[in-house]
Amino acid sequence: MPELKLPFLGHGGDYNPDQWRDRPDILAEDIRLMKLAGCNLMSVGIFAWAALEPEEGVYDFDWLQGVLDSLHAAGISAFLATPSGARPAWMSQKYPQVLRVRPDGLRNLHGERHNHCFTSPVYRGFVNRMNAALARRFGSHPAVVGWHISNEYGGECHCEKCQQAFREYLKARYGTLKALNNAWWTGFWSKTYTDWSQLHSPTPLGETGLHGLNLAWRRFVTHQTADFIRAEAEPLRALTPDLPVTTNLMELFDGLDYFELSKELDFASYDSYPRWGGPDDAKTAAAAAFNYDLMRCLKQKPFALMESTPSQVNWQPVCKLKKPGMHLLSSLQAVAHGADTVQYFQWRKSRGGSEKFHGAVVGHSGHEHTRVFRDVQAVGAALERLNGLQGDMPVAEVALLYDLPNRWALDDCQGPRREKHYMDVVLEHYRALKDKGVDVDVIDQMRGFDGYKLIVAPMLYMLRPSAAQRLTEFVKNGGTLVCTAMTGRVDEDDLCFLGGFPGPLREALGIWCEDIDALYDGEENAIDMGGKAYPCIELCDLIHAETARVLGTYEKDFYAGEPCVTRNDLGGGAAWYIATRPCLEFLDDFYKVVFSRAGVVPLIENLPSGVDVCRRGDTLFAMNFTGKPVEITLPEGTNALTGEKLGGATALPVNGVMAVRV
Repeated sequence: MPELKLPFLGHGGDYNPDQWRDRPDILAEDIRLMKLAGCNLMSVGIFAWAALEPEEGVYDFDWLQGVLDSLHAAGISAFLATPSGARPAWMSQKYPQVLRVRPDGLRNLHGERHNHCFTSPVYRGFVNRMNAALARRFGSHPAVVGWHISNEYGGECHCEKCQQAFREYLKARYGTLKALNNAWWTGFWSKTYTDWSQLHSPTPLGETGLHGLNLAWRRFVTHQTADFIRAEAEPLRALTPDLPVTTNLMELFDGLDYFELSKELDFASYDSYPRWGGPDDAKTAAAAAFNYDLMRCLKQKPFALMESTPSQVNWQPVCKLKKPGMHLLSSLQAVAHGADTVQYFQWRKSRGGSEKFHGAVVGHSGHEHTRVFRDVQAVGAALERLNGLQGDMPVAEVALLYDLPNRWALDDCQGPRREKHYMDVVLEHYRALKDKGVDVDVIDQMRGFDGYKLIVAPMLYMLRPSAAQRLTEFVKNGGTLVCTAMTGRVDEDDLCFLGGFPGPLREALGIWCEDIDALYDGEENAIDMGGKAYPCIELCDLIHAETARVLGTYEKDFYAGEPCVTRNDLGGGAAWYIATRPCLEFLDDFYKVVFSRAGVVPLIENLPSGVDVCRRGDTLFAMNFTGKPVEITLPEGTNALTGEKLGGATALPVNGVMAVRV
């Protein structure tokens, strides 16, 4: 598998010269401005199919040759894109079978992006021929350092070819209809299948209430998308085996299992658009950091920040500009968490279309005399000073489990509350961990657990094969495990465990969950931790301590005095259970105790909440998202961004960032 090996930290953006082919003066000016902004890496041609193949079988690559030649002459590298994210109109008109079919059975008209069927052999044929032609023409071009295939994969198709592919997928997964019926519990409401042809994707016109079917379809969508990626990359890998392949993934996107999808990529890329300038930038920063840590852990190697905005987007409900210092701070946050590039959508604003007012490095004014351009220059200068970090990775003692099939199953679960707020709970625990000043890996339950001292698994409702056994062994071997309400309810097919919850984690956690109470919005209970009460909301597991020690109890309702927080010592480790959704103050106090017992050592002690710290190689990053000046205690070293000597009590200004080489 080829690696992304850049001799620099990448800086640049989405470059769409196909939109400006009639303006050679602008294309020439782009090169000057890129150099002025400190850019060294562009993503080129992402939606250029109509320009690359204006009619079937007629390729026009000369304009792209000129662009790549100009970039190389200026010392700028390129991720060369394949254009499969949006097909040209002539293809949709002549071959309508390439267009997607909706759940209601209607085929889409031409338009939008990703409006193509991943199963269609016709579309796959066009993609294969285009990619082979690009690889033959540009695979050895000195500017090209990697392939950027398609763009933000997502969506699904319900055409008959996809239905047949779904049935073949189910045959491979279950083997027999009997096994499928047993796994999906189809005897309920007489939903038993007696022939494979009866199976159909979930649709409002038919079946949407069979949870096993819903879960299998979502897995199939990932499977089929991955298969399309494999087919799309095939000619690139065959003709340019030394060039790595990536595609840009999206923020907390739940349509695809990125842990599975990333197996088809050589390195991960990510599009990051946090909503800075809101009421709580510290909360926003924690969510951004979670996504960066997830991207880093998909391939266990640095990722590319393929898209971000240097100013504002145009698609959020309120699109605020970044306040002074925020662009440098937010860009270096990605680098601190493992990004080897900082890139933008897009380089130059489009004149028309839905994103003509989306932020870009070069605005409609067309020059460098703007605050945004100066902010981009500052990032370019900072990345040059940090050169040498590329390839390094934060090394974490703590892992947080985030699992897409688990999220799908929870979202589909009817009861005990409609809204279970899985992602809110996950991010609350993640923020509590980061506020303790540690690096955190974000992994799914199928990854290895070696090397971690602490694993946190919020709302691990679904336990996939071997996960419970491996978590139990992790505890027995000296690790610390933290679980919460709604843990260990169902297996990988969404069938409930028999014999008592938390199912196969019962030995590790040392508890038995008899029932679960749901609270109304605005209703609270409280956790009594031996004299101090902490509010809790939404879900309250009613548990019995078997081998676990009770550390906290419920304060209210008919289960007042019953266990709520437990610890079970097993082998050389311990497993903790929080039977509800507690307040953030509880999590802060709780993880102080857990860190002490687990032997987790913070990068910086007594960190103010909202200051993000990461260590990458020999560089410790400290980033202030609190919205106010703070003081932190730094180890002795040199600020790589300024050359200033640092150590001991240090003032960190609003939106301030320091990169301390220690």
